[in-house]
Amino acid sequence: MFSGGTQLGTCVAFAAVGLLLTSCGTPTDSQDDSSSSPHATAVAAPAQRTNVGDFAAPAQVLPPGGNDSQGAGSGGDSSTGSTGGGSAATDTAPLGPEHSPRVPGLGPEMSAQIPVETSQVLVAGGSDASSDSGTLSFYQFDDDTWTKRKTFDIHNGKNGWLADRHEGDKTTPIGVFTLSDAGGFEENPGTKLPYAQDDRLPSSATVAYGPQYDRVFDYIIAIDYNRAPGTPPTDKTRPLGWDKGGGIWLHLDHDSGTNGCVTLAEKDLTWILKNIDPDSHPRIAMGPESDLKK
Repeated sequence: MFSGGTQLGTCVAFAAVGLLLTSCGTPTDSQDDSSSSPHATAVAAPAQRTNVGDFAAPAQVLPPGGNDSQGAGSGGDSSTGSTGGGSAATDTAPLGPEHSPRVPGLGPEMSAQIPVETSQVLVAGGSDASSDSGTLSFYQFDDDTWTKRKTFDIHNGKNGWLADRHEGDKTTPIGVFTLSDAGGFEENPGTKLPYAQDDRLPSSATVAYGPQYDRVFDYIIAIDYNRAPGTPPTDKTRPLGWDKGGGIWLHLDHDSGTNGCVTLAEKDLTWILKNIDPDSHPRIAMGPESDLKK
């Protein structure tokens, strides 16, 4: 009788550990078949039910080498092609001198990070550093003039905005970043950005949030904060190291603050996807109003 109870307790304990380890990924993430499939890495998951991990970060398992970056040459050195916010993984080759005139609403420091080749800029911001909501405006440069094409309501990190953010602090990074890759559960809605469709994303969202949130990853634009441009949004590469977090996306809104991403209504995000053009070298400038105007 005692032996049977011990076995039952052991099984329950192992089951609990198993649930914990899979709470940030899909049920298939535990199968280590990455060597045989290019899509077998851990799927991004919001991890809203835990205190660990960014809103859209891949399963929180440290890569080989622990907190070290992906390659000693680029880790932590924001001087090597950074476009703001500390991401050394965005446009490693400078595109050109500062754009003139300035994007409306941006001060000299932020404007200095918009190169002359850029003709599309998204400006996302909130009223102050602690705000978890705000607006995003889409600007287009034509005929020597920046024109605001549309403005959308957004949510950002539930703990607001922070330039020196870290994994799990539930803030959205402040800075200027490139926008180079898109993806989602649904088929490409017509974007010119490279688009990676992944049918495991609803499962990933459900594991973290529950079935009512299974569609928040229908459409995604990766913000090039601490990631490798030219890879799917779910790629786990963190050039600045794991502690800086990653998986910062534009994706569908769920009516509350996030763990780092910027979220929009579906009609708004699909409009952006259809109108953003990689040949325009698009950028997103993010932060509270006080930082945007610096």
